[in-house]
Amino acid sequence: MFVGFESRLVNLEATPIFARIAGDGPPLLLLHGFPETHLMWRDIAPILAQKFTVVCADLRGYGQSGTPASAPDHAPYAKRAMANDMIKLMKRIGHDRFMVAGHDRGGRVAYRMALDCPSIVKKLAVLDIIPTADAWSRADARFALSFWPWSLLAQPAPLPEDTIGVAADAVIQGALSGWGSPSSIFPQAVRASYAAMLRDREHLHAICEEYRAAATLDRDHDVADRAAGNKIVCPTLALWSGGGGPATWYGGEGGPLAIWRGWCENVEGHAVAGGHFFPEEFPSETAKELAGFFEA
Repeated sequence: MFVGFESRLVNLEATPIFARIAGDGPPLLLLHGFPETHLMWRDIAPILAQKFTVVCADLRGYGQSGTPASAPDHAPYAKRAMANDMIKLMKRIGHDRFMVAGHDRGGRVAYRMALDCPSIVKKLAVLDIIPTADAWSRADARFALSFWPWSLLAQPAPLPEDTIGVAADAVIQGALSGWGSPSSIFPQAVRASYAAMLRDREHLHAICEEYRAAATLDRDHDVADRAAGNKIVCPTLALWSGGGGPATWYGGEGGPLAIWRGWCENVEGHAVAGGHFFPEEFPSETAKELAGFFEA
């Protein structure tokens, strides 16, 4: 995996961030979701590196990146703080402006970055998400039963840490097989890496803090942006799983694209084949979608 990519651990003021870097072209940052790490881009990044300078980073708290101490309000794990990590990472390796694509949690970091720092993000792609405040305000029994990490991991410490830490393999199996993508698409080495992260107490606590922040501060930040009329100004691409919940849950509102139109000045998008993990399920097709958008 990642043959020809440089591995770097960049020591930022707040925490070290791990990244793999390759390619020669416009800079493109790729951000992962839960329960993944940068490894989710293993088949996509080499394709995109033919046209872009690709940076695949582990978010703080995930993978090989650091786990800085949290706070009672969970602010160190709000998407605003995580987005700031990525801006500093890209600047440190020579990119003041760049494009970004994020899946799941990484998509939330990516759109927060575009809202907070519009002069830095040139183009944005969000994969299988709607904005956090919208997801919470529309949450129902289907949402709670399908995307259980939102409520389970956001519970006060140490309940989720104690529960998940002793059942990491079961959690990984439940996530990777329960959201519309076949578990067979994940190589054993990748599954083992994802599970090892959840067995590490510091990383697991950090990930739970990220979900706690999503239930509180991230929602507040979205609500404040909406009240202020702030919008994402860069060109935006929204892709979502044709076989997942977002494709059907929000049909009465025009689907995910209609929701994103309320947040973006210039957005396009559509459903794609596969389940929630469609980037790992259909990497060639996902790479083609991303390359076509970022090249245009």
